Amino acid sequence: MISVESCIHCHKCRKSCAFLSKYMIDICDTEKLKELAYHCFLCGKCTAVCPVGIDGRQLIMEFRRERSLTDERASIEKKNRSLIREKKDYIYRNWKHVTAGTVFFPGCNFPSMYPKTNAALAKLFEKYGIGTVYECCGKPIGELGFADDEEKIISGIRKRMKNAGVTEIVTACPNCMAFFGDRLGIRVRSVYDKLNEIGEGNILTGDMEFYLPCPDRSDHKWIEEIKKFIDGTVTVNDSAECCGLGGSAIRLEKEIADGFVEKLRESTERNLFTYCASCVGRFRRSGLRTSDHVLPLIMGIDEQPDIMKSYINRVFTKIK
Repeated sequence: MISVESCIHCHKCRKSCAFLSKYMIDICDTEKLKELAYHCFLCGKCTAVCPVGIDGRQLIMEFRRERSLTDERASIEKKNRSLIREKKDYIYRNWKHVTAGTVFFPGCNFPSMYPKTNAALAKLFEKYGIGTVYECCGKPIGELGFADDEEKIISGIRKRMKNAGVTEIVTACPNCMAFFGDRLGIRVRSVYDKLNEIGEGNILTGDMEFYLPCPDRSDHKWIEEIKKFIDGTVTVNDSAECCGLGGSAIRLEKEIADGFVEKLRESTERNLFTYCASCVGRFRRSGLRTSDHVLPLIMGIDEQPDIMKSYINRVFTKIK
């Protein structure tokens, strides 16, 4: 990683980030950043705009990991106890339908927000000999800085996949795909790429505006795959650097998180589509009613995000 000593003090990171702007600091102000590490949304905007290649997101993660190795860990755990209780050893894990070869890995939030569409996908993939696994990738725990727990989660998934003979993972979650990277030793691809391969899914007609989830901001891999299902012009709304859920920072920076949604509300007068269930849930709960997930439309399912029963829907994934 390029050292912060390479910083040329252009302030582009500060100008591009609501968090850095609020505290009037740059990504090279390491002492202050260490104190504020859990206030960062980990969206990666600072990294994207840095002209010398400093990876601000990675720097913040290093600070979080350092702090998790101190006496402060107990306090971090207490503040995030609900998340840790559910995700550390995922309590709704369900591997009953795992299959050798390819498996569908929808992630935590998509089945919670879109149970009908998830069921339709699971049924469709079953026709092709593809089973569905309900599991948490470990990103929420990893982003707290708990490197030991993160590695335990990744190792557990890797072992279960290997024992089942899995060689390919299809996921509906950009965060899962980015978090896994190549750490499982298994190919990970988007659900849109797989649907296109097997010739399934509807073609959507008309122009569409998209909000890109944080993991797809750099290479646009997911949105390019989604474009294959759209007969029209696709535009990107980049007025907000995060939906507000990134890095679990919303608890400490709710005003900034709400500001992200307000920027989107002010910048569009039509439906705003995305392909991250967490983003849609955040937007809908914040009153941005014109936000939608594109996957139900591609699957031909008439379904709105179930923000009222999302937790109950997640519970039911354990017994599917």
